[in-house]
Amino acid sequence: MAVPLTSLSHGAGCGCKLSAADLRPIVAGLPVQTDPRVLVGMDLADDAGVVKLTDELALVQTVDFFTPIVDDPYAFGRIAATNALSDVYAMGGTPVSALNLVAYPLETLGPDVLREILRGGADAVAAAGASIVGGYSIDDPEPKYGLAVTGIVDPRAVLTNAGGVAGDTLVLTKPLGAGAVATAAKRGLADDGLIARATEVMCELNRDGAAAARAAGAHALTDVTGFGLIGHLLEICRGSEVGATIDFARIPLHPGVADLAREGIVTGASARNWAGCGESVSLARPDDAVERALLTDPQTSGGLLVACAPDAVDEVLRVFRAEGFAEAALIGSLAAGPPRIVVR
Repeated sequence: MAVPLTSLSHGAGCGCKLSAADLRPIVAGLPVQTDPRVLVGMDLADDAGVVKLTDELALVQTVDFFTPIVDDPYAFGRIAATNALSDVYAMGGTPVSALNLVAYPLETLGPDVLREILRGGADAVAAAGASIVGGYSIDDPEPKYGLAVTGIVDPRAVLTNAGGVAGDTLVLTKPLGAGAVATAAKRGLADDGLIARATEVMCELNRDGAAAARAAGAHALTDVTGFGLIGHLLEICRGSEVGATIDFARIPLHPGVADLAREGIVTGASARNWAGCGESVSLARPDDAVERALLTDPQTSGGLLVACAPDAVDEVLRVFRAEGFAEAALIGSLAAGPPRIVVR
């Protein structure tokens, strides 16, 4: 009988990340980067690093791996690879090559499961027009998979957390709730349809969404992953030195996740995310545990969060929806002021 992959993991997908609150003081103590070729380093908590090679070419580098979020090995591999590729798209870049990162209990799960994980990752990378050129593996009782990805970008076209402008409109391209779905699945409380829909969304490359954002002149771009919507929006606010207002009713959600949150089926990462950023967030309904849980729900291979000029938003939404992001929505705006988020 096959061993469910999620039964071997303490967390699920990006929900197993260390919290931003725990990481911030650790990273703050590291040496400050002074190399002038480094266009984007660790100081802005951005999605990937960017190193300038020439006036026309820069490297985009990122790494991402995590524990299983679904039991199907092929789907797990595809989701993990799609998630890693997303960081390159979020910087305005194009993935070129990738290295497999594998931690795996070979004696427990056998070679066939690993082969399917790697096949899923390879198919995602091929769909992105990139190539897997190697990798590294270790023996580990808890399976983990991901990629180290290298991409390219024009140094003049890099999109970061620091480009947001007061008055910008905020657009989110994918629904929230993947963390709640994964938690329900681990407890045997999610129906097959909900799992299948969430898996489909997590396997969607952010390539076309990033291209639409660039074409519309996006000022700032990030992907929403382990720190939840408000965690990643707060990174834009801090990097851009602005505040934000979002309308919870406009935020797209996976069907049924509000009910799951209402029943207390949420990830442990939600509480960690709130502990890390809650002091910078004002909720219209501060006692609404459902809203708080979904705003901090860790997304795996989540959507793009785009800050663009108000007169570009209609075109951005049109292109997003034409490219398959049917649930893309205008969820709020940036405003002058301190880096705080107001949720209406």
